[in-house]
Amino acid sequence: MGHHGWQGNPPRTEEDARQRIIAATASCVEQFGPAKTTLSDVANELGVTRQTVYRYYANLGELLSAVAETGLQDFVERMQRHLSGFTTPADVAIESIVFAVQAIPKERQIGALFQAGETDIFSRETTSSMAVSVGADILRKVPVDWSQIGVEDDELEGLAEILMRLFVSFLQYPADPPRSTDELRAHVRRWLGPALGVGGGG
Repeated sequence: MGHHGWQGNPPRTEEDARQRIIAATASCVEQFGPAKTTLSDVANELGVTRQTVYRYYANLGELLSAVAETGLQDFVERMQRHLSGFTTPADVAIESIVFAVQAIPKERQIGALFQAGETDIFSRETTSSMAVSVGADILRKVPVDWSQIGVEDDELEGLAEILMRLFVSFLQYPADPPRSTDELRAHVRRWLGPALGVGGGG
């Protein structure tokens, strides 16, 4: 029966099964919201039993973390493209924060998790050692010379972590009243800019 057999199309590998479970979870999150999504919903979406889902993921929290990680991969690619248009260390650092704060709430997967209050999942994924390493790789690929502000290559993980912690904080505790994109950019530049070798007045 389809209910027990992945709708008649069983996965060929363990990785295939995991990817299909993540995709089904993302679909459920989009349909019902993270707070109302259950493992039964995911199982029904796949045409399997809950026990089958449990074989791959211990609980819903673990599944939502996997969804967040998948969403972050796509987000990182778009951030990379955005930052490639900036040519100074300060602009890259500042724009990384502004881009994240403005874009993440609109994301189909990580945005839904964040807005539903699943900020512990969101924070864990964005400040994990893997995410920090990915962030450092983004900084390495932009067309700037970090050494001009005294930041060596082996220090980029530290800079990436600080930038990630800043944008997570801005997202979790937004200003009241809210800042526009230009206001946020000016605010971040005023206080972060001096540390990155630019004047604070811009």
